Amino acid sequence: MTDTTGKTGVREVATLGGGCFWCLEAVFDGLTGVESVESGYCGGHLANPTYEDICGGDTGHAEVVRITFDQAVVSYTDLLEVFFVIHDPTTLNAQGNDVGTQYRSAIYFHTPGQKEIAETVIRNLTAGGVFSRPIVTEVTPAPHFHVAEPYHQEYFENNPRQPYCQFVVAPKVAKFRQKFAARVKK
Repeated sequence: MTDTTGKTGVREVATLGGGCFWCLEAVFDGLTGVESVESGYCGGHLANPTYEDICGGDTGHAEVVRITFDQAVVSYTDLLEVFFVIHDPTTLNAQGNDVGTQYRSAIYFHTPGQKEIAETVIRNLTAGGVFSRPIVTEVTPAPHFHVAEPYHQEYFENNPRQPYCQFVVAPKVAKFRQKFAARVKK
């Protein structure tokens, strides 16, 4: 099958929240089969949220990434495998020093198939004892996606020397590249 861009395969969208979107974007940008990653906000009650609104933690939004990927190259299951390695799905509304509902672990599914896959992956991780505490990742239908401000897009790539990038984002990217070396874009 060829889509409108002339690429072979089937394009699909995944929306994931696992702490700061800068971390998720930097990792998924490097995964083979991922065509684009956008940072944004999902799940809240404010019509046009800004980063400043989200930081207060009372809008109900989560920082997320919207990933467009080619299913012929990388599966939704593969994306979730990476997702569960690069963040802690056992901490409620927090990732490290980032604390608040905006940093919750969330899988926003776009199809019933994505929901089923997410629930199966979580069941398998739980049954396998991969984490010492219960997984608290929410699995809910994908709400409206609000694209984050332009300065958040490709943040790690554009700001590699920024302290947060050096001490939080870079280690996650390194962990991804080591664990999934065969899947890193060349």
